[in-house]
Amino acid sequence: MHLVWTILIGFVAGLVAKSLTSGKAPGGFLMTSVLGIAGSVAASYIGQALGLYPAGQIAGFIASVIGAIVLLFIYNRVTR
Repeated sequence: MHLVWTILIGFVAGLVAKSLTSGKAPGGFLMTSVLGIAGSVAASYIGQALGLYPAGQIAGFIASVIGAIVLLFIYNRVTR
């Protein structure tokens, strides 16, 4: 069940990250969702593995948004 919540939070984190990044980014809604989910999964597992926060904390959502922003930034630089 934790993975389902991580994916849902990743979807929202991707939308938040897309709204926070400026300019016209390549990729549409699907790519934003995929990058948000990937950022969320990576940030959740890395943050919890390092002991930065336990599961279910707001810090996980913040880390998910940061992870999604980083992945969107990398994707934008690679596709340009």
